[in-house]
Amino acid sequence: MKKSKIIFIILGIILIGGLIGVAIWMFTKSPKEESIEEPIPEVPVPKLQIIDEESNSRPIAVMINNHAQARRNHAGLQDAYVVYEMIVEGGLTRLMAVFKDQDTDRIGSVRSSRHNYLDYALEHDAIYVHFGWSPQAESDIRTLGINNINGLYDNGFYRDFSLGVDYEHTAFTSMSAIRETISQKGYRTTSSQPLLLQYSIDEIGLDGREDAMIANSISLRYSAYVTSSYVYDPEQKVYDRSVNGEIHKDAVTQEQYHFKNIIIASVNNYNLDSYGRQNLDTVGTGSGYFITDGYAVPITWSKPSRQAQTVYSYMDGTEITVNDGNTFIQIFPTYQTAVIS
Repeated sequence: MKKSKIIFIILGIILIGGLIGVAIWMFTKSPKEESIEEPIPEVPVPKLQIIDEESNSRPIAVMINNHAQARRNHAGLQDAYVVYEMIVEGGLTRLMAVFKDQDTDRIGSVRSSRHNYLDYALEHDAIYVHFGWSPQAESDIRTLGINNINGLYDNGFYRDFSLGVDYEHTAFTSMSAIRETISQKGYRTTSSQPLLLQYSIDEIGLDGREDAMIANSISLRYSAYVTSSYVYDPEQKVYDRSVNGEIHKDAVTQEQYHFKNIIIASVNNYNLDSYGRQNLDTVGTGSGYFITDGYAVPITWSKPSRQAQTVYSYMDGTEITVNDGNTFIQIFPTYQTAVIS
């Protein structure tokens, strides 16, 4: 009995000693290094390069002289996110370049307004910049209440007589000068109107569509005086522009103008007066082509009113989405044929 008691005492001492040892070890052991979670890097949300979709700044549309004397001195068009071309009197064409959030130093040469361009300025909610106007354009600008800057009366323009061309081809402007004049005139500088076109950040191709055709070369003969053409550059994935067989380039950068997307909209035109000024049926529906990345597909266009935005759709009625990049919209006579190959 006495022996058992001794054994129990010994076992108790051993147990207590073990517990004390465990406690000492727990108290004195090196703290385990805490695992530090590496922060997950934020993946930037891809954004369009051609335009800031979050910007509410108001676009600015500038009338561009496309006479042969003026064309060799063109400046600033590459900064526009959309450029229009359509026919005017005498078989000539004029351009309208639409800018947003740009600081272009030299734009021009600037020429007078024609009333049909107002329909396309309106669909961008753009401030309209021009140097002079036709009687129809003057009347419509006043009637429609279009915010405009006119070189005949407003600041923001200068003449470059060093070019050695006729007087009417010498008017130029800049974004800073335009904005200063906008401030002087108190025009609204923001817009809630959505963009005219839907853009895709990811490259889209048309080659998978059943109605797609190869489009490495495009020729658009407006008249005996003007043929606009493009050649596809497969490395840069853009269309290099020429006019009447000559490279169309910027006089400042000496860079050939190039465009990611081309839209051809066939629109009827006819003489409006004895001077030969044109009227175009810009309101209504028609056919055309959407061209990008070496392929073209037939489309339709629809514009229910002068102020409404033109909707460009595939033949199944789905609105087109263009690639991230600048777009040239060719408002093309219905009696002419676009040559695409």
